[in-house]
Amino acid sequence: MQATLLTSLMLPLALGVIMFGLGLGLGVDDFRRVARYPRAVLIGLALQTLLLPWVAFGLALALRLPPELAVGLMLLAASPGGATANIYSHLARGDVALNITLTAINSALCLLTLPVILNLSLEYFMGAGQYVPPPTRKIVEVAVIILLPVLAGMTVRALAPAAAARAERPLRLLAVLVLGLLIVASLSQSWRILVQYLAAVGAACLLFNLASMAAGYLAPRALRLPHAQAVAISMEIGIHNGTLAIYVALNVLENSAIAVPPAIYSVLMFFTAAAFAWWATRGPRRQQADGVA
Repeated sequence: MQATLLTSLMLPLALGVIMFGLGLGLGVDDFRRVARYPRAVLIGLALQTLLLPWVAFGLALALRLPPELAVGLMLLAASPGGATANIYSHLARGDVALNITLTAINSALCLLTLPVILNLSLEYFMGAGQYVPPPTRKIVEVAVIILLPVLAGMTVRALAPAAAARAERPLRLLAVLVLGLLIVASLSQSWRILVQYLAAVGAACLLFNLASMAAGYLAPRALRLPHAQAVAISMEIGIHNGTLAIYVALNVLENSAIAVPPAIYSVLMFFTAAAFAWWATRGPRRQQADGVA
């Protein structure tokens, strides 16, 4: 879980380029549509802030996780979606404008909700609360990696739409390549932790991930949202910002054991999200899903 040149510089730069590519495919009207129909945003926020902490809490109790690992799972649940959620949504033909909107709002809300959830978790599972300052620095990093490149891409599309259209396919291929590098980097960084703790917390991380993605898709569909918006919400609440959770565990709480669930989750989510993206883009299933919207 130590920072390397790949994870601290090269991958963030690559993510920024991909987010620029996503911006090339977006216009102001995409975000106006989200603003005109805020139900999708409200459902995504409700699932993230109200449901997921209780799911993590229930799993921690049901699986009798050790206190520090239970706190790590709760920290993960309190963390917003990351840049890779937007990429997976793009590859799965989700509503990327909704993803970006949810990421921005969730990241801002995280400044309030994460310290509260984390303090309550520390008191319940470890018997001692601890002041946890808002992770402002990491939220700024999220904005730099996600929002600024998207705005730049949207500007290029408005000024040179033909060039933006030509760049779409190469940048989509780049997104697949970067996701592959992220998986390799996560495995190489977390291999020792995976081997040591997978039996203790692996099931909890996998179940939490599957429950998050399932709720993120099924709840919006039950509420009659379109398939693309349900895919976006599922990716947003199923792919957490594990880097933020690990940062808080190591640099704020100074407890490496609390960082274990986010580290393991950050590996598992790549595979489950890829499987979901494959399912979401299957023609007959997608057409059937859209038929009940």
